[in-house]
Amino acid sequence: MRTAVFKSYKNGYFTFWFENGEELVFEEVHPRVLKQFDLKNDKSLIDKSFRITFVEDFEDDDEDFVIYRVESLKPI
Repeated sequence: MRTAVFKSYKNGYFTFWFENGEELVFEEVHPRVLKQFDLKNDKSLIDKSFRITFVEDFEDDDEDFVIYRVESLKPI
């Protein structure tokens, strides 16, 4: 689990900034997380800090194409 700040949802992508200054864009969020946090519509979640767990999926065994998926969020 890492600490990250939710920055935006635009054009199907979820952007988080991590404590080390790294920005990651997620294409997928687990449906359970979206039930708990309406990241697509709830503007009050922008700039909120979370403990985040995510996975990297390699699309069709192509190591150059990675999809990042949020598995869990816990507000700080």
